[in-house]
Amino acid sequence: MIEFNNVSKYYPTRKGKKYIFRNLSFKIPDTNNVGVLGLNGSGKSTLLRMIAGIDYPNEGEIKIQGSVSWPLALGGGTQGSMTGRENAEFVSRIYGDNDLERDKKLAFILDFSELGEYFELPVNQYSSGMRSRLLFGLSMAFDFEIYLIDEITAVGDIRFRKKSRQALLEKRGKSNYIIVSHNVNELVKECDSLLVLNNEGVNFFNDIKEGLDFYLKLASC
Repeated sequence: MIEFNNVSKYYPTRKGKKYIFRNLSFKIPDTNNVGVLGLNGSGKSTLLRMIAGIDYPNEGEIKIQGSVSWPLALGGGTQGSMTGRENAEFVSRIYGDNDLERDKKLAFILDFSELGEYFELPVNQYSSGMRSRLLFGLSMAFDFEIYLIDEITAVGDIRFRKKSRQALLEKRGKSNYIIVSHNVNELVKECDSLLVLNNEGVNFFNDIKEGLDFYLKLASC
């Protein structure tokens, strides 16, 4: 379960505090796959970063039960001067893998990402697509109870997107998702409930159709 209690997030500006969220309070059940919708700039990615523990609220508290992935997004999350292999080894050490577990994960990541010889080169020499394939393969090498997904199905060509979707479906048997996407049809197909971000707040809908109707009205204003 994920619970937000009076969470506010803001950034200082010359004109004062710029609030992204103000006094958010809601719960996400641990059995739900949740889609996140909102207009551009409404804070969707910020929400995922706070759930992942990469960013922190200025006020309030976030309670999380269960293991949560880092956001599976299209950029960031790697050290550019390190090779793909070195980045993967670093994450494996953080999660306490022994040598055998680490070697298995490295073999999986190399195979899944299809980076070939680039796996031994610094990540700052990768294209954005190559970096995303590395991050996705890295995420799939670990088991989490909740996966945070930020438009990840856009990674790579049609064949790789199909491969990525299949990997996520295999994880779904024992994990849940929180998915940010502008693809409404994808969210309706994959999710059980919706979070709709609106005017520094959030509305949680157990009924997908009700949440979608609310979002479409919001988007048409």
